[in-house]
Amino acid sequence: MPTYDFICNSCEKRFEVFMTFSEYGKKAVHCVHCKSGNVRRRMTKVRIAKSEESRMESMADDFSGIEGLEDDPKALGKMMRKMGSEMGEELPPEFDDVVDRLEAGQSPQEIESELPDLGAGVAADE
Repeated sequence: MPTYDFICNSCEKRFEVFMTFSEYGKKAVHCVHCKSGNVRRRMTKVRIAKSEESRMESMADDFSGIEGLEDDPKALGKMMRKMGSEMGEELPPEFDDVVDRLEAGQSPQEIESELPDLGAGVAADE
């Protein structure tokens, strides 16, 4: 059974719905978070199955020269976008926000000061 991705226009959260091809477009969809019927279909990327080994090899080839990226936000953003797409996993919207800012030339320090809650909830290594 296919999975369809939606975004709630009321609470702005993403969610998935499983339904048959014949149900799609006929069955009412409601947000699993707030129960609103004000939702829109989210078009997702086409995913190509790759082994983890293949993804890691591709990233190693692409990012062999990462020295000095801390001084070049645009190149760092480009590398992060490529790495995010190679991972093949859905990343949080904050990832795209940070990458967009880097690609626009904003330094990591500026991003961190403007988005202080960015790493909230992530366990730090001690």
